[in-house]
Amino acid sequence: MIKNKLISIVLPCFNEEENIEPLYARIKHELEGLAYEYELIFIDNASTDNTVQKVKSLIQCDQRVRLIVNSRNFGHIRSPFYGLLQAKGDACILMASDFQDPPELIKQLVCEWECGYKTIFAVKPSSKEGVLMHGIRRAYYKLLANLSEVPLISNATGFGLYDREVIEVLRQIDDPHPYFRGLLSEVGLKIKTVEFVQPRRKFGKTKNNFFTLFDIGMLGLIKHSKLPLRFVTIVGFLLSLVSFIAAGAYTIGKLIYWDSFALGVAPIVIGLFLFGGVQLLCLGLIGEYIAAIHTHTRKFPLVIERERFNFE
Repeated sequence: MIKNKLISIVLPCFNEEENIEPLYARIKHELEGLAYEYELIFIDNASTDNTVQKVKSLIQCDQRVRLIVNSRNFGHIRSPFYGLLQAKGDACILMASDFQDPPELIKQLVCEWECGYKTIFAVKPSSKEGVLMHGIRRAYYKLLANLSEVPLISNATGFGLYDREVIEVLRQIDDPHPYFRGLLSEVGLKIKTVEFVQPRRKFGKTKNNFFTLFDIGMLGLIKHSKLPLRFVTIVGFLLSLVSFIAAGAYTIGKLIYWDSFALGVAPIVIGLFLFGGVQLLCLGLIGEYIAAIHTHTRKFPLVIERERFNFE
């Protein structure tokens, strides 16, 4: 066993006042069974409840606890990534603050790290969340894996352990809005997976909604696949071909049966709605890629800190 090394636990949080103290106690219990130094880094996304005060109280009792408070809510994509880059550990564990990433998995992650793996993903092939939501997630991961240009790990949330070597590689990547799981696959280092059953949230309410889930879902798609853009081109070509054939058929029919052949309103209306819907879909897909380019060209930092506590 490697001794006297530092393990950093990075805990993104937003309005998690009910979870902070029990989560700290559980993580501390798991870490004290290991022969390592450790630090707990809470990165708060401008909580509006007493989350920050709870963490400050922990700092008064334990100097291994650190806190970063963001100037505003920078979202569930940028803030965790920024927190990882602030860690100094030889190994960094990223986990949620709502108990859906079980602290009891820490020892297994560290064990795999000791075996030489640089990246260990915790994946959730099954979950205690709603059946419908879990099914949608599984379908999305399968679709993304099939469309991606790099092999992606299905059912991974970002919960896992990352060696210092991996963190330093991520530090060199200038991406203001990263799809974390995809970046790790692009790095190319061997990834070990550890399976777990995701429990339900212990306290509080989930911060995810349709828009946040759509954001990360679309981000993963456009970051790692050009297929949607090619889909737009192919669909446009096929619809143009169908339209040309239909127009030719109607023209010939009218010329042959001039008095009896009626053009009809229904085909025109159906065609208009079809082409209108496809155009909106194509514009939306192109817009997502343009938005990603816009985000990159702005060079806006991942996070702007309001304050930090107990960092050297």
